[in-house]
Amino acid sequence: MPIVTNFRFNQIRDQANLERMAAAPKDLLGPLRSFIGAHQTREWSGSGFNMIWRPHNKEAPNTKDFFLEINVTKETLSFNDITGPQGIANRGLLQNDIVLGGLSYLQEVNDVTVIPPKPLHFEPGVWACVPATIDPDEPKQTIVRMGSIPHGTTINAQGVGFDSPDGQPKFQDASIKPFKITMPDGSLTPDDGVTGIVEFDEASQPLSVHLNSRTSLDELVGVTDKHFKNPSLILFDTTKGQKILSTKVFIVTTDVTTPSTSQAANLGSPKGGGGIDNIAFLVGSPVTNPNARAARMTATFWVEKILGPDGKQFEQLQYIQRVLLNFNGLSWPHISVGTMIVTRET
Repeated sequence: MPIVTNFRFNQIRDQANLERMAAAPKDLLGPLRSFIGAHQTREWSGSGFNMIWRPHNKEAPNTKDFFLEINVTKETLSFNDITGPQGIANRGLLQNDIVLGGLSYLQEVNDVTVIPPKPLHFEPGVWACVPATIDPDEPKQTIVRMGSIPHGTTINAQGVGFDSPDGQPKFQDASIKPFKITMPDGSLTPDDGVTGIVEFDEASQPLSVHLNSRTSLDELVGVTDKHFKNPSLILFDTTKGQKILSTKVFIVTTDVTTPSTSQAANLGSPKGGGGIDNIAFLVGSPVTNPNARAARMTATFWVEKILGPDGKQFEQLQYIQRVLLNFNGLSWPHISVGTMIVTRET
């Protein structure tokens, strides 16, 4: 479902600001232009994979307090340019006013593991391009993705957009194994795929082994053990054999203070801001602990220009997203991947 709206920002500024802004870059979307091209709206559609460890109330036949759900997905991701002729104004006190370029977006994901398909994820939000500033000291242009998830979580994920140095996407391994939230000294466990890992059969046993606490293999057409244990390989296998001419990369995270690792990408920009928040039900309390608190989200998007077998160029959007859900003393990875092509633009 594309975003249907004529809304555009068109603030009135004083003359001094108008003159100063006239010298600003003409395309306020910056790297986000790749999501929408030269169009006002663009829709991408395709397929993907989703896995999530979620709490379970120990009802038979699954007597464990978690369930590992695995889905084969179809999704649509649509964008609409809301920048307007003058940009999205942000008034400053220590810093002169700045303007942002912005895209509203709508992501809809359906589970096609079983027929008929069922809705799995719905997320409206905004991507924005933020110019470099002096106060705060942010010398690089940054990007931000602000989204709302109906289960009760909002995200403000920041990062950077840039051209791949060699023109190719790079897909890093993504661990699906849960790990302890804190270290023995009380500090947060580093999300490195090694420290504090807690082994479960659901993550290590082949999909051919039936477990009541995991989605059955007979519902997972096309999913292999290697894809299940490292979902980034689904993206790699899609691009294998494709002639990729160039790639725009977008890396965002809700926690910019986390050191860069293969599990939680952070390129050091911006230095502050961002975050993730949850409704009371998800947070729980110090006594009961979280029901399923979303603690951190990291995501990488790639927009690739590809030369097809017929000699024609087309664009392809791929992404991997990893959310950590905290419950029962562990951080449980929730990983989604997708590959899409342009299906509509105006």
